Amino acid sequence: MSITRRRFLNRLCATSAKAIVANGVCTRLALAELWGTRSAGPGLASKLANDPLRPQFHLMPAANWMNDPNGPIFYKGRYHMFFQYNPNGAFWGTMHWAHATSPDMIHWQHETVAMAPTPEGYDRDGVFSGSAVLDRGTPTMIYTGVLPPAKPEDATLRDGMHTWREVQCLAVSHNDELLTWEKRPEPIIARPPEGLKVNGFRDPCLWREGDEWMMGLGSGFDGKGAVLLYSSRDLRNWTYLHPLIEGDGPGKKAANPVDSGEMWECPDFFALGEKHVLMYATMGFVFWKVGTYKERRFHPEKEGTVDYGAYYAAKTMLDRDGKRILWGWIPERRPESEHKAAGWAGAMALPRELSIAKDGSLRIEPAKACEMLRGDWEQVGEGVGTVKGTAALRVHNLATELEIQFYAAANQEFGFALQSEKGEKFAEVAFEPGNKDRELRINRTAVPFPLLTGSVVKLRMLVDGSVIELFVNGSTAITERVYKVPSGPLRVVMQKSENLRSIKLYQMKPISRDRLTT
Repeated sequence: MSITRRRFLNRLCATSAKAIVANGVCTRLALAELWGTRSAGPGLASKLANDPLRPQFHLMPAANWMNDPNGPIFYKGRYHMFFQYNPNGAFWGTMHWAHATSPDMIHWQHETVAMAPTPEGYDRDGVFSGSAVLDRGTPTMIYTGVLPPAKPEDATLRDGMHTWREVQCLAVSHNDELLTWEKRPEPIIARPPEGLKVNGFRDPCLWREGDEWMMGLGSGFDGKGAVLLYSSRDLRNWTYLHPLIEGDGPGKKAANPVDSGEMWECPDFFALGEKHVLMYATMGFVFWKVGTYKERRFHPEKEGTVDYGAYYAAKTMLDRDGKRILWGWIPERRPESEHKAAGWAGAMALPRELSIAKDGSLRIEPAKACEMLRGDWEQVGEGVGTVKGTAALRVHNLATELEIQFYAAANQEFGFALQSEKGEKFAEVAFEPGNKDRELRINRTAVPFPLLTGSVVKLRMLVDGSVIELFVNGSTAITERVYKVPSGPLRVVMQKSENLRSIKLYQMKPISRDRLTT
């Protein structure tokens, strides 16, 4: 017998002894018992635990679909990560906020689902993305809820598949573990600014200025992406000011305005050093701008791409030491039928630390915490072995970190591959200065790469199942998906390496014994 999403939620609320009902919604659900792999029986749990494409040290739900990171926050000695989650399967839909906690941003424990859609509420069709802050010590979430529009002109989201009204909602938690959340029954922002016809109205980001709260909302109007700026004294009553920033307009149309750049979603705005940084997602990528914020308007001076690969919906937080940490969603790059059959889809990227480079651009590197994943290591070059000894380097269980250094030369290529003893290529990385824009390439993804002849290029590559995160000189990042299962351990094969300086290979430690990330 088929069962509707609302009937499913109502049944859980009515039958679970662990459910807490607040504002008419089941707000605390035992994930492992009700939605996790255990409730699906040993078959799915065993399947996931033995899937070599499923990452071992990236944060993921126990099963099913995940996307955007939401409201990451360090609170009372633990890191809390919320993220978009579909309890009904490994496909997008029925958005909830899942919840995981960690002492170190690496080793995660799944908690109960933080928020679910409220039947007949303002978020009945999904608890979309948002932010978490401390309001005079009280953990507070502001997020986008979606529901059907009462009339066509109320719709703010039209993507060729859905037509929804987006509103901004608020919830607070009164327990130290942030396990339960009480929703405000009415939206705090019920509609876009008067007279402004928007392409999207979602994904609030928050910051504090003196005794006022500020909010940026992802949007677009007049054929160009924008971030709308609001202010409030109490997080509940908001005044629209003006656009924080507007794009130039892509000059083209699409059924989904995000695809064409007419809408910017998932904005994040924050101070970093002596500058301010804006991030936003559109056209399949996350972009950054560094500049000056004055008179409540942002004036960009430098800009670039956060990651050139499978990376989206970036969100930042401050860690326990006050460093700015970046999170992002790693989407699938395989057909929906395949990730449905696999029983999981999506992963959280490893934490990345942000800083401002000497030239005023944004610097992005793996956070120091990632180094605790390193196990046994081997090195060649730089006084340890020789660069010709790379054939001895082996990658086991598709889990490794490579640190490679080579000398940049305007007319000299550099490259290496990870491949099995049978010659099956898993990943190939090449620096090709003869190509247009002096390209850096991993498999089929090629990107521009700045070259300073004679300098040392430092490359870090983290491999985890089907996920590869590649970082070069803190200036370029590419997240790649590879859906190949090699016949045995991978070895490092140098292809064009006359300018190689050194290679260090770490075996990486999983964060769980069964690939279930808990």
